[in-house]
Amino acid sequence: MNPADLPRTVVRAVRCAVEDGELAAGVVVPERVVVERTRPGGVGEYATPVAFQVAKGAGCAPREVADVLARRLGREPGIERVAVTGAGFLNFVLPPPSAPLVIQEAIVQDIVIRDVRGGAAVVTDANADTDATVEIGLGLRERVVRETVLRLLSSQGGSEQDVPDALPVAPLAKRDADVVERYGADAARWGMLAVPARETPAFCDVLLLQGEGSEFFRVRYAHARSRALLRNAGQLGFGPVVGDVDDAPELLRVLAGHPLVLEAAAHHRAPERLTRHLVELADALLDFQYRVLPKGDEKPSAAHRARLALAEAAGTVLAGGLALLGIDAPTRL
Repeated sequence: MNPADLPRTVVRAVRCAVEDGELAAGVVVPERVVVERTRPGGVGEYATPVAFQVAKGAGCAPREVADVLARRLGREPGIERVAVTGAGFLNFVLPPPSAPLVIQEAIVQDIVIRDVRGGAAVVTDANADTDATVEIGLGLRERVVRETVLRLLSSQGGSEQDVPDALPVAPLAKRDADVVERYGADAARWGMLAVPARETPAFCDVLLLQGEGSEFFRVRYAHARSRALLRNAGQLGFGPVVGDVDDAPELLRVLAGHPLVLEAAAHHRAPERLTRHLVELADALLDFQYRVLPKGDEKPSAAHRARLALAEAAGTVLAGGLALLGIDAPTRL
């Protein structure tokens, strides 16, 4: 099972449990549920708090609801194990994803992101309409966060009405009122979005670093490398072809979770979840890049074509993620 299918599978399990009388008829089956990567040290790979959503209608504790759903979901093809933790969290263990499935999901996400990027909601000039230093310091970050949240919601089928009027955003510190001038619009935007909206961001010259010590640089560099691999492969006479890749488990894992990250970032109005995901994806791609092209006198094979397709998919997701943040994704760095 692809991780992106988990939300629909959970909703179906709730519906079937109600229809079969395992949960009370008064339960309102949610249209969508949030499934997220478990935190470090947690159980399984993905988790959902759906039991808390339906417990009131079920007239029982979330833990009891979770036990019912765990039994059903544990029988689903493609789910190795379901565990209930805490007061009622459902935790999932999935088998390793397959490369073709992941690549298809990445392409689908790119279509969605391109549609969002072409919409009127996208504003990429972080310095627009900021005539005074005071206005930049007090209003710029709130606008950047709200614009990004709107794009995230739009990527999940939401609209401007879904952005709360009282979205809490800590303003820039007065000492950082000139961040756009100091670091450039893209780096400043990354710095504003890489921490939770309630927290005041801190800026330093690492944002300007052209090296592995800068997460902002690594994400854009990884995208540029994916495009360089395509150019280099073209010079060698071959291109990407979807196929099995058995030597990129980390890259496959991160790619497979991309749709869930977008959904969770939109649900929680939390762009920093997307920035963390892009860093994780960039690092996995930069580690994988050395296995993509033939070495020495080696001839291009089906394995090289499949690895190139995987690298292309990762680059596509990086470009789309940066677009949702309102940041440019250069093809050369």
